[in-house]
Amino acid sequence: QARLVESGGGLVQPGESLRLSCAASGFTLTSRIMSWYRQAPGKERELVTRITTTGTTTYVDSVKGRFTISRDNAKNTMYLQMNSLKLEDTGMYFCKAGVAEPTYWGQGTQVTVSS
Repeated sequence: QARLVESGGGLVQPGESLRLSCAASGFTLTSRIMSWYRQAPGKERELVTRITTTGTTTYVDSVKGRFTISRDNAKNTMYLQMNSLKLEDTGMYFCKAGVAEPTYWGQGTQVTVSS
């Protein structure tokens, strides 16, 4: 059974950093396009970044130069390094496996940026 578990969220001040993790089990994450989404209160879930099976990455404009998606194949884990965090980065962050069904979602990890 495929499963994704996020961790690493927390409360930080503007300008600080966090690294989120997404541990995969039941499948090999390099076999799927993997994504990070976030959802701020009262807003729709948005795609933040994506990494393809060949390692190509894309980012939403608002995080370019600040966030980095990566994966550790040996640990079957994906990461999101978030630097220079801003108030507007606050939200629940989810990892997702795949773009075509079947897709899998993690339960999310909360990131709060507050002064």
